[in-house]
Amino acid sequence: MSTLPSLSDKTVAIIGGGPAGLMAAELISQSGFKVDVYDAMLSVGRKFLIAGKGGLNITHSDPYEVFLSRYGSRSAYIKPMLDRFDAEALKAWVHGLGIETFVGSSGRVFPAEMKAAPLLRAWLHRLRQSGVTFHVRHQWLGWGETDPEALCFITPQGEKTINADAVVLALGGGSWPQLGSTGAWTALLAQQGVQIAPLVPSNCGFDAVWSEHFRDRFAGQPLKSVMASFNDFHQQGDCMITATGIEGSLIYALSAALRDEIALSGAATLTLDLAPGSSIETLISKFSQPRGKQSMANHLRKRLGFDGVKAGLLREAVPAADFNDPIKLCSAIKALPIKLIATRPIAEAISSAGGISFDAIDEHLMLRALPGVFCAGEMLDWEAPTGGYLLAACFASGRTAGEGVLKWLGSQTI
Repeated sequence: MSTLPSLSDKTVAIIGGGPAGLMAAELISQSGFKVDVYDAMLSVGRKFLIAGKGGLNITHSDPYEVFLSRYGSRSAYIKPMLDRFDAEALKAWVHGLGIETFVGSSGRVFPAEMKAAPLLRAWLHRLRQSGVTFHVRHQWLGWGETDPEALCFITPQGEKTINADAVVLALGGGSWPQLGSTGAWTALLAQQGVQIAPLVPSNCGFDAVWSEHFRDRFAGQPLKSVMASFNDFHQQGDCMITATGIEGSLIYALSAALRDEIALSGAATLTLDLAPGSSIETLISKFSQPRGKQSMANHLRKRLGFDGVKAGLLREAVPAADFNDPIKLCSAIKALPIKLIATRPIAEAISSAGGISFDAIDEHLMLRALPGVFCAGEMLDWEAPTGGYLLAACFASGRTAGEGVLKWLGSQTI
């Protein structure tokens, strides 16, 4: 007489040890299934750790509808995941690891120590206690030729194949490949008939055409308290002049629209208000005061408080003759056009857009072409600005994929 398999006989392979993969591993292991996490790097969560070095944005305190809008055209796809695991649920989960959180002045939610390492250590400890086994330096190669259900890996000991009753792919997008997110999986899934949008940079910097003088003098300097505008989008904040162009959190917030415009038209014009706290009338009144024997640089500094990189940017973008015309100069200060000609390479971007089409997966994030294979995180075709939105959706999608696996395995045990 044959015996039906028990839950503990079922195995799940998680490929990718970032937040999405680990969240799926946690949910599945808590239900009694054997979970193995495979990662190509020397340790799991490497991109998560690096992202948290300057202050880890766990999530954001935006009202829910505002929060959801940050996902743009993909909001409808992200909503079901966030409905089940929203910002409050994520904060409660962090607190459950013994990590306190606080809301910063920008509305971003941080762990008390600001860093990712304490959170990751506590999380990995809990996962190991739940029976999760980690296999590092296991680079996924796809499926076997003789056994199309076998997962193939290259390891320090050579090639290895394993079989699992369900698989969660959480391999990240195409940014920061040195930390494991190489995007190599796109070819593997395309071979299986999965619809994939090309990976492109998101939350990225852009190239501009700087003069040698401006580049040499101001590259690496912050441009503080400016208002950036593109189409109907306006946001105030800080950014950074680079040797090739411009980057920083303010630019990342507009990166999707700027990137798409460059792809469509070959260039995009970003508009900067260098004095968002002053009206053009006030600026004209101040700058129209007699200059006397002062140099133009001193006049700008004393009358408008412009020196350093802001003064340099004006000289870079405004014809010299316009400095003698208060109306033309102050108009430029309030709406300085910066022509952007290209995105920076995807390897430099904070994140990527593109990936597995939502038409290729069901509501549980299972690939329609590959039953029992689920996907989560940046592999899916969505994007969001920095500030906690990226991580929030990665966590939520990992949880959704984990729930999908539980449903799938539950239906397979009979």
